[in-house]
Amino acid sequence: MAKQLLQFTDNGIFCAEGNFYIDPWKPVDDAVLTHAHADHARTGSKRYLAHDLSREILKYRLGADISLQTIPYGETVYKNGVQISLFPAGHIIGSAQIRVEYKGEVWVVSGDYKVEDDGISTPFEPVRCHHFISECTFGMPVYQWKPQQLIFNEINRWWEKNIEEGKATIIAGYSLGKAQRILCNLDLSLGTVFTHGVIENTNDALRRNGIDLPKTVRITPEIPKEEIKKGIVLLPPSAVGSNWMRKLAPFEFGFCSGWMNVRGAKKRRAADRGFVLSDHADWDGLISAIDATGCESVYLTHGYTATFSRYLREIGFDAHEVHTLYGDDEDSSIPEGEKSLIPNPSPEEKGEKAETHNEKTGVKEASLPERQALSPGEDLGEA
Repeated sequence: MAKQLLQFTDNGIFCAEGNFYIDPWKPVDDAVLTHAHADHARTGSKRYLAHDLSREILKYRLGADISLQTIPYGETVYKNGVQISLFPAGHIIGSAQIRVEYKGEVWVVSGDYKVEDDGISTPFEPVRCHHFISECTFGMPVYQWKPQQLIFNEINRWWEKNIEEGKATIIAGYSLGKAQRILCNLDLSLGTVFTHGVIENTNDALRRNGIDLPKTVRITPEIPKEEIKKGIVLLPPSAVGSNWMRKLAPFEFGFCSGWMNVRGAKKRRAADRGFVLSDHADWDGLISAIDATGCESVYLTHGYTATFSRYLREIGFDAHEVHTLYGDDEDSSIPEGEKSLIPNPSPEEKGEKAETHNEKTGVKEASLPERQALSPGEDLGEA
């Protein structure tokens, strides 16, 4: 049996013909990245290839001196005769699906993606292929998203109510992706948007890359609490429950995540309000995206892989589960000098990792335990 063009190894998704890895979880010579979240963009590789809009955030997160090549969507580069091109994934700013072609055979690695146009990320674009490697973070029928405008209408009404009651408004969302999506959909006529340092540094990196973001103010001890009450505070999930947050009391706290769709998730996050907002495709979005590729086979890398692969097989797809290390809390990528800004997540929040042995290949494959209803990070998606 001939080797597949893309193989699943203990270093990540490997293209032997091109001698490169896609989103490797160990240092390699050549890494092609789908996006800049920490479970997909890890430190230590010699060379990186990514989308143009990921340039500054990757330098911020992985180091200014990394060897990084960036290209626009649709442009083709070659590695040892293998064609590589990037197409929009719609997950976050600069996220990309990786199209790999060799001798007429086409594979696409989705990375993380969503099919709803969020207004700040380049919208998802289906790519025809023979083999599709897809996430399925929310691969359960219970996960069905409402149009984002309905969610942001709720957030803005909640913020306005808090101002009227003299309470600060705090809302949590991942520093890269979710925070900018929230920011760009707030009713800025209501007040100032204050940001935790990690989010502000992320915004600065994106602005250096030419992304036009609304004005934000880095929150500092010098800012009077009365001023903060008139605005809204964006902070990363890792800062939830910290001394930094408690000093802003009295406040109302909201959490944005697809996991808020599950009963009890709001309580587990100690949130006053839970807003169902995800940067990943829901059940219908996953099915429509996979169907649009016209693929002969689909490989599911993380999320509810067992449930979703079983369903896909029932409706006629050649679907396979693949155990990977995708899914770490994306805030773990904060540079060393800034980790003091947020508390360390507990072992329970981070989740334990394990290795399994593939008897057919002889390769140790990284795996994660079965997902709970609410994960500490939605990257496996967000959480």
